[in-house]
Amino acid sequence: MTFLSRLSYASLIVAGVPLWGCGSSESSAGSGGGRNGASAGAASSAAGSVSAGGSNPSGSAGSGVSNGQAGSGVAGAENGAGGRPSGSGGTSAAGASAAGASSAGASATGGSSTGAGGAGPTSSGCGSANTTSPCGAKGTTCSLSVSGTDRKYYVQLPKNYSASTPYRLVFQFHPWGGSADQALTMYGLNSGLADSIFVTPQGLDAGSNGAGWANTDGQDIAFTKAMLADVEGKYCVDTARIFSVGFSYGGMMSFALGCEMSNVFRAIAPMSGALYSDPSCKGTGPHVAMWGSHGTSDTVVPIENGRAARDKILAENHCGTTTTPVDPSPCVKYQGCDPGYDVTWCEWDGPHGIPSFGSKSITAFLKQF
Repeated sequence: MTFLSRLSYASLIVAGVPLWGCGSSESSAGSGGGRNGASAGAASSAAGSVSAGGSNPSGSAGSGVSNGQAGSGVAGAENGAGGRPSGSGGTSAAGASAAGASSAGASATGGSSTGAGGAGPTSSGCGSANTTSPCGAKGTTCSLSVSGTDRKYYVQLPKNYSASTPYRLVFQFHPWGGSADQALTMYGLNSGLADSIFVTPQGLDAGSNGAGWANTDGQDIAFTKAMLADVEGKYCVDTARIFSVGFSYGGMMSFALGCEMSNVFRAIAPMSGALYSDPSCKGTGPHVAMWGSHGTSDTVVPIENGRAARDKILAENHCGTTTTPVDPSPCVKYQGCDPGYDVTWCEWDGPHGIPSFGSKSITAFLKQF
């Protein structure tokens, strides 16, 4: 697979405001895959510091994905348009191949899903004494050791968190060269999804532009599984409503989760993403709903690569090729998808960036579940 190899400058748009950053191109190759991209510098926005380190690697990163297979579980009934099997089995926190094995604790869920908008199966943390997060404020991260690597992340609880109420869980992945601190506010979802638990992780060094989600040997999938097991064990999570949001490299990580953990994630919302975090995605996993966007003049991650990633999710959801317009324009909804697993796709007139309608549209999309 060949990706954009040279780029002299990149642009980032947040909330409709263009932010420009110059950078140099760099190419690296080897068994782990090449990464080529531009360092886009830093900029600030009203939503907090936004680094145009939102530029992405444009090569295939890592040598593949190695995941632990889910344990047997009990596949609960699917009820209604938003239902999904509730028995996800054990999850592998370290990416081990042993079926259902978990080095950070299993995350087996049971029961049945009640459909869109209803409370589904709950995590083991429901009813626990944990009512606050030690890593909810900027600068106070939690940490996990995953396959010997120390990984950092934030966990933000709803203002009036109750251990007896199951909450949706939203992962927020930062762009290349960005940070977990940045992603805490970058997507503008906290106010619209106030009744949610937010998990915001920090990526590892991914080359010339800094931290990202190369997912080498499946290490970022393993990290996600470890975070999920930790959060589900401590807090009350509605395990039928787990989501991933991200821009650029964060969008690529969201696509990877849609490919490799669609038995766990109910929906993903990638912006300017591609399959760079998971080049081996087969598009044959369980279905996962998606809201996605991509700028038609993106020169950092060519829109053709975004469309290729989208097509993997369309295949997973058995969607047709017919689309109908939906709000906001220019978004479309694919027809014929598995019930409850819609795919909304927004190709907007702009470069590599977050569309001005992104926050509002993603919020509305996730609220339907």
